[in-house]
Amino acid sequence: MNLTTAKRFTIDEYHRLAELGFFAEDDRFELIEGEIVQMVAKGTLNSVCNTRLYRELFQLLGEQATLRGQEPIIISNESEPEPDLAIVQNRPDDYLETHPQPSDVLLVIEVADSSLKYDQEIKLPLYAKAAITNYWIFNLVDNYLECYSEPYQDLQYKFGYRRKLIFLPNETVNLPVFPNLVLNLSQVFPKK
Repeated sequence: MNLTTAKRFTIDEYHRLAELGFFAEDDRFELIEGEIVQMVAKGTLNSVCNTRLYRELFQLLGEQATLRGQEPIIISNESEPEPDLAIVQNRPDDYLETHPQPSDVLLVIEVADSSLKYDQEIKLPLYAKAAITNYWIFNLVDNYLECYSEPYQDLQYKFGYRRKLIFLPNETVNLPVFPNLVLNLSQVFPKK
């Protein structure tokens, strides 16, 4: 009997591969549960939504928190995803010493069209397992915002979120942790 097992990488091993030039400069990868996953190329709709979202959040947040775009967050020793956007607590060193960890993260956001299933089925339980309290998916397939909160673990040791709210592109949504800040989704979703 010939059994093969895939090599699982730690964050240190993953970073060492990058230092050794294993990845081309333009390659986009992230480490998920020990697997090195190539990130999907972004289409025009995704890029426009991401740009508009970044602009709106940057204006809303001001100096109240740090907005990071496609930068790593450390989930565990085997997971370092690079969400489209993350709102994290301010730190004097701007995370020079280490990437944000779950306790630093206020909101993780993915903008999804071709990556929708991946963001719902792989990233959602990953973020819930890390106890990240708020996860949003800008669902460009169905053209609405999915807001997840209240992470939990079920009796089969699977992770998810208890609450899922849907907001339409013509609605507004309050930012978690900053309830006085209101995001106008008509300024984010591209006009099709």
